[in-house]
Amino acid sequence: MIWSDFLAQHACAFPNRIAVTRPRQGDGISYGALHEQSERWACFLDQRGVTMGDRVAFLATNHTAHLTLLFACQRIGAILVPLNYRLSQAELAEQIGQVKPALTLTAGDCTLETAHLRLDDLRLPAAGDYTAAVPCDARPLLMLFTSGSSGRPKGVLLNGRMLAANIEHTRLNWELDSRDSTTTHAPFFHTGGYNVFTLPLLHAGAHLVLLDRFDPAQILELMNAGRVTVFFGVPTMFDLLARDAAFAETDLSRLRFAISGGAPCQAATQAPWRERGVSFRQGFGMTEVGPNCFTIDDETARQQPDAVGRPMPGTRMLLLDENGAPVGEGEIGELCIAGPHLCAGYWQNEAAHLAARFDDYWRTGDLAVCDENGCYRIMGRKKEMYISGGENVYPGEVVRHLIELGDVSDALVIGVADARWGEVGCAFLETKQNYDVAACRAFLEPRLSRYKHPHHVICLAEFPLLANGKVDGKTLAAQAETMLQRRPVHAS
Repeated sequence: MIWSDFLAQHACAFPNRIAVTRPRQGDGISYGALHEQSERWACFLDQRGVTMGDRVAFLATNHTAHLTLLFACQRIGAILVPLNYRLSQAELAEQIGQVKPALTLTAGDCTLETAHLRLDDLRLPAAGDYTAAVPCDARPLLMLFTSGSSGRPKGVLLNGRMLAANIEHTRLNWELDSRDSTTTHAPFFHTGGYNVFTLPLLHAGAHLVLLDRFDPAQILELMNAGRVTVFFGVPTMFDLLARDAAFAETDLSRLRFAISGGAPCQAATQAPWRERGVSFRQGFGMTEVGPNCFTIDDETARQQPDAVGRPMPGTRMLLLDENGAPVGEGEIGELCIAGPHLCAGYWQNEAAHLAARFDDYWRTGDLAVCDENGCYRIMGRKKEMYISGGENVYPGEVVRHLIELGDVSDALVIGVADARWGEVGCAFLETKQNYDVAACRAFLEPRLSRYKHPHHVICLAEFPLLANGKVDGKTLAAQAETMLQRRPVHAS
């Protein structure tokens, strides 16, 4: 069965059940109507000459067309490319130049100098005959660009096999069913928009509340009304929700669990939710491998708030040292993942695809450790590891302790050049306090070996963020370089 057959089946089995609600428009779209719209889009694309392998680029905030276009592209064999509406025209032009779309669409307030059509001006044809592609789950049908925090963004190719595997594993291991409901607020140019809850819940015949953007007040209102049973966000979103004045009075009793992804979620961020009785979990994934790769039960999540759990069934994990050899139990290594949920590669970049592979595993570039019970913790990015005085330092390990300092809501540690030790740690603390090196090292003394202690500390009221809500480490690294040039003296 091709991956999107479920929409046609739902339209036949329960055509009037509401699939998507759009609060700002005040309407609900049934499974029958969603299927009909996707068929109309397939006819439109066919009439415009879009065919097998062509790319259809779409620039808009969250919109039902992100869903109907995806199903339509699958039916004619085209590839949907959701574009990042937060990019500049120059950045968008670079991505358009890479994919050379047969059709470029925009909607709402989003503009693109090279766009062919605006959805607001379109009248779709009635559903009818079109040139359907022969079903093939190996064929790419969705292209998502990586964030590009370092280097040129790459177009990740997601095929039907990958999407189907993620849907199946997520539904089974996170126990999702037709009674669930969530807000779809993560942008569709990000894998979390489609793949964390949206497609798995549509597959379950459940209900989505489609928000054009992340809005804490609106989400808390929906939670209070009992319209959110499962919720996904990046750590920044959970912080913003918990800090909202309405959070304390929001009824969270219908929320079965909340899951954080995209970046490590510190215990301080989880605490307000746990105190309200919410089952809070951490997940791990990336655009190229899932994104839902682990599952964790509530007891483990409570006992080990920094753990992401055990591999999903059908997923294989391998931890490798810097020489490509497997590490032992309790040792840190690069996380490599294998299974049916791996992407089909990068758009016109086979060299990058091959560089990311280790046999049939995908090298994530993330460091992890696995305990005696098979439970994993993410320790940071491999490229973030630095060597101080000949010893490997893993920033994630240092961050786990720095976050326990009073009034520190987030932390980041990077390696910077040092004449004596080769590299030393520079710690960024998101806090209103003014911690210095001596205070941090005194706090870390009973917790970490001295070579892991940061030699520089920079306190900021807020961290800069990327468009997907993750901390912008590249900007912080540049800021560290500038500040340390002005302030070269450090504690030894």
